Amino acid sequence: MEVIRDLFSTGKRASDRLSPPPPRPSRDRSLSSAIAGERFDVRFQPQIDVVSGKVVAVEALARWDEVDSPEVLFARAADANLSERLSRAVQRKALRMAGAWRGELAQLRVSINLLAEDLNRAGYESWLLEQIAGAGLTPERVTVEITEGSLVADSRAAAARLAKLRAAGVRIAVDDFGTGYCSLVYLTSLPLDTLKIDRGLITDIVGGSRDRIVVKAMIRLARELGLQVVVEGVEDPAQLELLAEWGCDLYQGFLGSRALDEEQLARFVQRGRAAAA
Repeated sequence: MEVIRDLFSTGKRASDRLSPPPPRPSRDRSLSSAIAGERFDVRFQPQIDVVSGKVVAVEALARWDEVDSPEVLFARAADANLSERLSRAVQRKALRMAGAWRGELAQLRVSINLLAEDLNRAGYESWLLEQIAGAGLTPERVTVEITEGSLVADSRAAAARLAKLRAAGVRIAVDDFGTGYCSLVYLTSLPLDTLKIDRGLITDIVGGSRDRIVVKAMIRLARELGLQVVVEGVEDPAQLELLAEWGCDLYQGFLGSRALDEEQLARFVQRGRAAAA
């Protein structure tokens, strides 16, 4: 009865008084400190030309010794409201590392992954171009990878920021293609250069499943739109043979290499050049 009298006296509904407050992001001092001090690693997974076998690009992937994978790392960052800080720190460090490469590594393009928080932040495109220039890179050596999830909040604003980056020379890739509901719409509404087909779609392409038909059609569609095609998660020579037959440009996966540190990457690139010679 006391609760009812209080509600009538304040003019509030019961749901207003009795509902719990929204949960606050948990503090993660360890991760926050690691981000501030850049105490995480950046590894680079090669993207390999299907025909020549040469490494032409790499994807930058974050590693931290307290978690098992980049996915777990960013999930932990999201729980602590640190996603944007982590994303910016990884991008900055990856660009700085690539900008210091010499010899054959200096010819590689580097791909960095963007989050929704990046694309939803006003001025992000200017910040990224400043980081690219500060690292001593040309925009043409940089590719930004986006997923459908990073465009959901405000797709028009995100598309405008991507257009500014592309006009400056940065390449735009749509990652995990084929896993979302709006992927086909993005092919015509976004300023894209590259389509990355998700690893989950190629697992059964050798056995003649429906995935075989879907992947083949995706590659044909991308080619007709003038987009470069990268296929992720290639682990079997038979998969690679089919992808080459269908017109795939680059592949990425354990058949080629896992994500490597800089010294390992340099050796891998040298071996690939020697084998292709």
